[in-house]
Amino acid sequence: MQPAPGSELACALRSCKAAFAGVAVFSGVSNILMLTGAMFMLQVYDRVLPSRSVPTLVAMAILAGVLFVGQAVIDLVRSRIMTRIGGELDETVGGRVFTAVSRLPLYIGHQGDGLQPQRDLDNIRVFLSSPGPSTLFDFPWMPFYLAIIWSLHPTLGIAAICGAIVLVALTAATEVFTRKPMGAAVSTGVKRNGLAEASRRNAEVLAAMGMGSRLHDHWREASREYLTQQQHVSDIVGGFGSFARALRLMLQSAMLGIGAWLVIQGEATSGIIIAGSILAGRALAPVDLAIAHWRSFVAARQSWSRLSQLLARLPQDAQPMALPVPGSNLTIENITIGAPGVQRVIVRGVDFSLDAGSVLGIIGPSGSGKSSLARGLVGAWRPLAGRIKLDGAALDQWSSERLGRHIGYLPQDVELFAGTVAANIARFDPGSDPRAIVAAARAAGVHELIIGFPNGYETQIGEGGTALSAGQRQRVALARALYGNPFMVVLDEPNSNLDMEGERALAEAILAIKARRGIVAIVAHRPNILTTVDFVLMMKEGRMHMFGTKQSVLSKLFPMSQANTADLQPVSTSPRLPN
Repeated sequence: MQPAPGSELACALRSCKAAFAGVAVFSGVSNILMLTGAMFMLQVYDRVLPSRSVPTLVAMAILAGVLFVGQAVIDLVRSRIMTRIGGELDETVGGRVFTAVSRLPLYIGHQGDGLQPQRDLDNIRVFLSSPGPSTLFDFPWMPFYLAIIWSLHPTLGIAAICGAIVLVALTAATEVFTRKPMGAAVSTGVKRNGLAEASRRNAEVLAAMGMGSRLHDHWREASREYLTQQQHVSDIVGGFGSFARALRLMLQSAMLGIGAWLVIQGEATSGIIIAGSILAGRALAPVDLAIAHWRSFVAARQSWSRLSQLLARLPQDAQPMALPVPGSNLTIENITIGAPGVQRVIVRGVDFSLDAGSVLGIIGPSGSGKSSLARGLVGAWRPLAGRIKLDGAALDQWSSERLGRHIGYLPQDVELFAGTVAANIARFDPGSDPRAIVAAARAAGVHELIIGFPNGYETQIGEGGTALSAGQRQRVALARALYGNPFMVVLDEPNSNLDMEGERALAEAILAIKARRGIVAIVAHRPNILTTVDFVLMMKEGRMHMFGTKQSVLSKLFPMSQANTADLQPVSTSPRLPN
């Protein structure tokens, strides 16, 4: 049973409740064993020294040594269990987080730090593996230690309880005063990381146009703001932590003084002087440790909140019933498309249909919505209104995984992934058929090029395909789009980086898709690719301006041509959309 969106983290931790129970048991045993030092000192002062018995001292020392070793083993096991819990959380939720990271730009665009969800999961896992969570298991044992101190003498108990109340108040104050600064530090950190990542992606542009120093100034300003917020948080946590440590040391000294006074008054033995001080330090240690790790605790809590909200916003894709392989037509019903995260309509009122074996050329001036329409056709951007159908079934009736098998897409900005040429063409399908990979490469006219590489299809292309030229990346990406003979292939300026040989291979690939009764949509700026199309859609100001056969539309655009205009379908234009 799948957990509700947003509850995946809580469900993952609940699945580890047996491990948490084990940690609680080990914490209890560890806290009991921590009495060893105090009890050893108590017995030395009250039993060994008065009797001057060396055998008793040796026996007690051996027993204490065994107990100390046992405590070390228990603490080690507890730490390892918490580390394994963090790993289990990552294993359980990591896939959902990766999917959310990869889908997030489809909903909000490329805003902020796109890797923040992964960092949030890392923060939670690291916190679970740190000493911080151990304090949550040690806190319930504070009354146990205070009760033991009280049993030694009520006056000592009252002093220890007063110290505990003050330290708990300091912990609450730390929470109150660090909440807002920590949130501000996270937001400024995202801004700083975003500038650094943008500079890394555009290193060539910065170097070529001398923009590096100016971007550095912007980054430095964001970095100073981030460091200021971090220093503010550090000052608060450090201040409260210093007071807490000083108070704990003062309390231990006070316990020594009170114990000495009680001994002078004849109300306690000399062993209580040391035992009371040790027990007071141990009783208040969880509070001191909590303040010391407060920054990591707050960071983990904020990461938990952000991650839960993100997973609730991006639920897992439903798995609808598998539909038959499309093979008849593509229908666009009056769709409206806007960029994710931007409150602006880019494409509006597009309505047409294509039968199998058709090739559509999409033309128009820059900014007319051609690429946005292409993203809508492949389901990357969901229409705000209207529907896109394959064989009568809207795209949202398909799961993303199944729909992708029937769609090939070559975006305007080609992006390949680190790996082999074969893996990129096969879309990283672990069960890919080598014959299908070669067939796709041949269809894209890139097979001869690939086998000329030092390692052929096993050549590593590097991150983003940096080992290939722009034209080679585009041709490999075309082979990826053709892999598996998808029914609909959308190509956004597929010849922008191609030479004459590449353009010839592209034209042959388009004709081959048409011959096998597929549908091709080509966003074109260079007119030579239009020789392969059957229909032309001209976009203007985000709307359909013309749609019809190639001859009819081109005859309208170029009146000197003798093309037939019988089946031209002019579409009325609308006022310019607001920017």
